[in-house]
Amino acid sequence: MQSLDVTLHLPDEVRLPAPEWFDLGDDFVREELLAWHTDEDRGVDYFLALVVGDLDATRDALAELDAVLDFELVPVDGDTFYAYVELAIGSETTAWRSPLEAQDIVVVPPVVFDPHGSVQLTVLGDPDALRGVVDGVPEFVGVEIERVGEPRGIGGALAGRVTARQLEALAVGRELGYYEVPREASLADVAGELGCSESAASTLLRKAERGLVDAAFG
Repeated sequence: MQSLDVTLHLPDEVRLPAPEWFDLGDDFVREELLAWHTDEDRGVDYFLALVVGDLDATRDALAELDAVLDFELVPVDGDTFYAYVELAIGSETTAWRSPLEAQDIVVVPPVVFDPHGSVQLTVLGDPDALRGVVDGVPEFVGVEIERVGEPRGIGGALAGRVTARQLEALAVGRELGYYEVPREASLADVAGELGCSESAASTLLRKAERGLVDAAFG
């Protein structure tokens, strides 16, 4: 058995639409899909997710979407909440799930969605099945293989451990090259992009890194 870490990049036309006023990246930062079930007879997906974002804005956005049949949001802390959603089956779920259904594999939760249409998956199976997953991705979906190898320990969820602002700091640091070896960006560069002091940027990064460690080691 091997493990495949892969990121799928969904084009706009197969993503769940959001109202124009809903700010992807602010009102919605990250979703960790924890569990899901499909009722093929009714044409309904049921899922439970841990979300980082604005609970009130998300509630209003979900209420506007015809594909959302029912939902309930339960707060965890200031910007993290559980979302239980009943969703009519559509391209926004089949685009990333279809290559998985024809293979003898196990999907390791959480499945992580970001605000830009990326879906991060970890899949366990034999090499042929993992190749089948990659080969089965529709042509209109981008595929980025992150890692193939022996299964690793399963970390915990980041949502609830890392705030939206801390996630933003990590993303900025990664994009600028702060975590490259050797570093391609300084703390001052990260602070400038975040619009805060170096001290504040350092605090954001250290707390976020602590959340990553806690998630990795429980």
